[in-house]
Amino acid sequence: MKKTVLIVDDDAPIRQALRKVLQAEGYEVILAADGLEGLEQFDSKHIDLLLLDLNLPAKSGWDLFERFSSTNPLLPIVIITGRHNQYRLAAAAGVGALMEKPLDVSLLLQTIAALLIEPAEARLKRLLGLNSDVRYAPPRRTSARQLTAVGGSMNSFRKG
Repeated sequence: MKKTVLIVDDDAPIRQALRKVLQAEGYEVILAADGLEGLEQFDSKHIDLLLLDLNLPAKSGWDLFERFSSTNPLLPIVIITGRHNQYRLAAAAGVGALMEKPLDVSLLLQTIAALLIEPAEARLKRLLGLNSDVRYAPPRRTSARQLTAVGGSMNSFRKG
């Protein structure tokens, strides 16, 4: 059975490029353009993993993280952001992974696969602050396989 990934990002080209990459890997992908739409999709669909931007209209990414993780503490969540200096907050919150834009496609796919098979106990420990093994990927400016928000080709994501 296909795993379902919800992408909540306000930048349409980024959402579309991520959808294209994830669908090519066999994932079912649901898109949301802002926090309210993300909540609607989350409440109405079964979600196996969440890709969550921090800079969102209507509701902030951190507000959504709190809501999603309190509703479903076992849900793997990957924060994708252009904001710098978010690691300490992400580790304290119990985020599964923090990836700064531009996103490295290979590393993103590896991270998603690892989080989907991570034992539930490890996720709960991270949320409770008993384990701070947040996967962290700072931006990689020179990678050959980065996503772009322009035309969905493989270059780089820089917004958000």
